[in-house]
Amino acid sequence: MLSKSMITVLAGSTMLATAAFAQSPSTTTTTTAPPAATSTAPASDTMSHQGQWRASKVVGLKIYNDGNESLGSVNDLLFDKDGKIAAAVIGVGGFLGLGEHYVAVPFEKIKWVDTPVPAATASNGAASTGMTGRPTSTTTTGAATTAPAPAVKANPWYPDHGVFNATKDELKAMPEFKYST
Repeated sequence: MLSKSMITVLAGSTMLATAAFAQSPSTTTTTTAPPAATSTAPASDTMSHQGQWRASKVVGLKIYNDGNESLGSVNDLLFDKDGKIAAAVIGVGGFLGLGEHYVAVPFEKIKWVDTPVPAATASNGAASTGMTGRPTSTTTTGAATTAPAPAVKANPWYPDHGVFNATKDELKAMPEFKYST
């Protein structure tokens, strides 16, 4: 008896959903005048936001020091009451988020760079390595050759990484940033 009730409820729900999707939207035509233009600039200029960055893309970017050593990554952005970014919270140390030390660094102290971190090159003649640590070119026979680095197009919505003039130990020595509850 219970299975018959369940089948009836399922069939009824399916028919109601099908009827709702089958309805065509009403097409009422109204003859209202278009709104008057209030600005002289075209809408595309006001909506492009060219030169601005997406906060969702800045969070997670790597932070390096002047020696191209990785310091950590941006975990959060702190805004003041006027909407300006006051500080970037950087996670230093730890592994997979465990044992990470958070520090708040003034946003204007971070130099944002659009080009990738330069690849390390070996001085002993070995093939150069890219950002992944793997050789950019390897051969099984003959002389080792290096392929030219691909051209990098800067992304207009966020930088590639940030540079902060400190060592990892100096950041760990800074006062820890804690979210107040």
